[in-house]
Amino acid sequence: MIYLDYSATTPISDLALKTYMHVSTHYFGNASSLHTCGTDAASIIESARSTIASLLSVTPRSIYFTGCGSEANSSALIALAKGNGRNGKQLVTTPLEHPSVLQTFAYLESQGFTVSKVRVNEYGQVCLSHLRELLQEKTVLVSIGHASAELGTIQDLESIGDIVKEHGALFHSDCVQTFGKVMIPVKEAHLDSFSISSHKVYGPKGAGACYISPQTSWDSFFPHTSHEKGLRPGTVDTAGIAAFAAAAEETYSMQTDIEKKVRKLSEYFTKTVLSEESIILEGHPDKRIPGHFALRFDQREGQYIMLELNRRGIAVSTGSACRSGSSSPPASMIALGRSSEEAHGLIRLSMGKFTTRDDIEKAVEIMQNLASREMTGGI
Repeated sequence: MIYLDYSATTPISDLALKTYMHVSTHYFGNASSLHTCGTDAASIIESARSTIASLLSVTPRSIYFTGCGSEANSSALIALAKGNGRNGKQLVTTPLEHPSVLQTFAYLESQGFTVSKVRVNEYGQVCLSHLRELLQEKTVLVSIGHASAELGTIQDLESIGDIVKEHGALFHSDCVQTFGKVMIPVKEAHLDSFSISSHKVYGPKGAGACYISPQTSWDSFFPHTSHEKGLRPGTVDTAGIAAFAAAAEETYSMQTDIEKKVRKLSEYFTKTVLSEESIILEGHPDKRIPGHFALRFDQREGQYIMLELNRRGIAVSTGSACRSGSSSPPASMIALGRSSEEAHGLIRLSMGKFTTRDDIEKAVEIMQNLASREMTGGI
């Protein structure tokens, strides 16, 4: 199987796997226990916290480990909203956000907050003038992802952050898709909070983290809990966190080389597949996640294309893995002004550090055959 769904998850690296096994074997104590086994595990976690913080140029005490990127989003957003609700009840986001953000905002609506959504242009970029219109004195929190998981479009967080700061609101960004691929402009965008995930950077599943600025007030959804400085309940996964830090550090050290390789493969893919008139690229043509392609086959169902590619040994997706199984069209496509039929045509192909030229050549051949309705069997 040729794997081209790196935006959904990545294979665990050898280093991350070795780290996980080593820590599981030798540092299995509960990090909250006061005996030596516990304090040794706690030391491993604090070392991982410092590693992640160093990669992002933030202070270690601003990093909170979670069970995944989705939990990082929900925990941070609820904590910020609860801790600052006295300042206002309006929340602002976009229709492009990951389900974990939109679902959290739906919950906060049920708790008395109001939610406003910023319009985006035909490429999925936030309309800055509309953002200015939406922001009010009662706006307490803005959450706009660094890049859309489905479209791949990267937002201008610096310009967005300047506008949010002018209005005195808090700014959170879902950076799960961009972590380890492009720089996260923490200071430049005036970010008060952001989320990242282990399994997007060749680490194990079951580990994530959120950053919350030490200058920002917050109040946990879970009162009186003790883990991660009160942000969440539950014994932390020492081995998973250590492997997360190892994978992130390794990915950062290889980031330039991976990006160069992926961009070269992307150039070939663009020249070949996108020369087909019936295959349309959605999202911004240039300002997008390296190696990410949101494609629409004209008048063809995306799920059908995905299944046909799968039958021929190519793994892609029809959008965010966290909305798989949904019969509704991708909200990101509707936000671009696409019809429901067009939106259902979306597939997502994403490359990573293990993708080869041979993989892409085979994928190109099959996709061209599908586009011309030549249903050839096998690879």
